[in-house]
Amino acid sequence: MLRALIFIAITLVGYNHVWSQSFFEPADTFNTKRFITVSAIGGSIYTGMSLGLYHAWYKKQDLGSFHFFNDNGEWMNMDKFGHAYTAYMQGTICYKGAKWAGVSEKNSIWAGILCGVIFQSTLETMDGFSNKWGFSKGDMIANVSGTALFATQQIIWKEQRLKLKYASYPPKHPNSLVTSIDGTATTTILDRSKDLFGTGFFERALKDYNGQSYWVSVNIASFFGESRWPKWLNIAIGTGAENMYGGFKNQWTIGSASFELPSSYDRYRQFYIGPDIDFSELKTNNSALKTLFSIFNVFKCPAPALEINTKGEIVFHLFR
Repeated sequence: MLRALIFIAITLVGYNHVWSQSFFEPADTFNTKRFITVSAIGGSIYTGMSLGLYHAWYKKQDLGSFHFFNDNGEWMNMDKFGHAYTAYMQGTICYKGAKWAGVSEKNSIWAGILCGVIFQSTLETMDGFSNKWGFSKGDMIANVSGTALFATQQIIWKEQRLKLKYASYPPKHPNSLVTSIDGTATTTILDRSKDLFGTGFFERALKDYNGQSYWVSVNIASFFGESRWPKWLNIAIGTGAENMYGGFKNQWTIGSASFELPSSYDRYRQFYIGPDIDFSELKTNNSALKTLFSIFNVFKCPAPALEINTKGEIVFHLFR
């Protein structure tokens, strides 16, 4: 998920001026100079990120022959939601970049599809040569699903009525003592969380699946034509998971000592519903605000939300 969000961050920075319309309106007809500009930006981001990730991440790993890896169910599939979200965002951004250059609607949609698939397939291919991971069919299904959500809406509705969004509220992990299975060593849940997710706020926001949630933000007004429902007010449905201190199970080793958390720390899934803001529907002539709105719209707006989880609990959150 960390690598996927890095891709989104760099893509947003590179394309910010072409996808927000803060500085330029989309061309009515094909504009060669704009097309060269947007192609150069996209190509540079793709090449730079591919080479950068290889040298900073994969080159340090134990590499081998290409192979597949079944990670379905790992982190309760929160990473799959992350892949779908990333592919959706990349497809949307590349589509808007193509429209800015005056590319036709049909070809702009294809540009978005190819962008999402190629960027994410590159990551998966690199994973395929890593002995630690492997090419994940589940990840690719999630990538294609995210891209398909963008493309299908654009073809049918000519707009994105269902937007994928991301939020992160890194939890406070307990400093509870954990004794190894053979009783010879101890550690804490907090130390385990630091090993897995890091200690800094932004590092934990990107790595800690326990604090992440992914949302489908529905623009209600777009489904009812002329109505009194505010165009900027969405209803969002989200999902998350907690008590995850290992990929598949809450088990790990430190040296020769093996640890396993008790059933009181069983993993569970959360389902949310709450209001959200569609910042693209907030009308303003201020270029700075338009730019900020385009960036804010990739995140779920902090707002009250109701949680129903697989422990049978109903929980109210002031911000989610």
